[in-house]
Amino acid sequence: MIPRLDAALIAARDAQTIAALAQAARDTGFATVHNTALTAARVREVIETYRAFFHLPEAQKRDVDMARTGANRGWGAAGSEQVDPGANPDYKQFFDAGFTLPEGDPLAALPVYAPNCWPTRPAQFQDVIAAYYSDACDVAMTVLRGIAEAIDAPRDYFDSAFDKPMALLRGNYYPQRPAWATARDFGIATHTDYGCLTLLATDGTPGLEVRKRGGGWIAVQAPPGDFVINFGEMMEMWTKGRVQATPHRVVGTNAERISVPLFFNPAYDTNVAPIGSGDVIRAGDHMEKRFSETYVHLQSRA
Repeated sequence: MIPRLDAALIAARDAQTIAALAQAARDTGFATVHNTALTAARVREVIETYRAFFHLPEAQKRDVDMARTGANRGWGAAGSEQVDPGANPDYKQFFDAGFTLPEGDPLAALPVYAPNCWPTRPAQFQDVIAAYYSDACDVAMTVLRGIAEAIDAPRDYFDSAFDKPMALLRGNYYPQRPAWATARDFGIATHTDYGCLTLLATDGTPGLEVRKRGGGWIAVQAPPGDFVINFGEMMEMWTKGRVQATPHRVVGTNAERISVPLFFNPAYDTNVAPIGSGDVIRAGDHMEKRFSETYVHLQSRA
């Protein structure tokens, strides 16, 4: 079962809600949250802004093609990401934007902090997406503080790690499942997320499936204004398995689908080794390795 949690009660440190969040993190690795500062109307605006971009002619989207820039910012064409080496490259398109560092920051030379590549059309794209990015990070931080309490850590345990987050906002465009698709073709193939916490908005169209612990799949839907949350490999490692990264996929249907995940990850130099282990594992090293394995345009450099 995927629980539906009230974000305001997470923020208020409601004991029953924190317990439900802890169980979700430990068992399914997924939940949905509602009653955040991001209204359904705001989410619909973001989704339709992405939709307008994805419906542009390909020649116009090529201006911000990440295969040209060599970074993980901008547009990714269909087939430009392969999350499962046993499947074909994913047939979705996507657009990535991330954290903007202050001018002169030495971290700016790192690929995970690459400059954003904004399209000129639709005209409001940068303003709408950049504003949503900032507010979505605030919502994700609220959930992450709840997770800290859920694992019996201080509520602010993760706060200092997110001063310069490697937080990536993505617009995913899943077209109608192509007629040529085979058993090896997915909107996004089976994978676990790489980082800490994912805050996912969707247009309500079905497609997302979560793998059960004992096998089989659970379909997960959330209308605009509700958010799917799940946890990644980094969080599972960091918390010594008290939070689970669960495999999931999008097979695709006969309808197009827009989803907007915020991959909320800590600053590059954060030590995400298991709590109390004495080891050192830099968050940035983990993310760069996983990006080089996933983005087709970076695989040849890996």
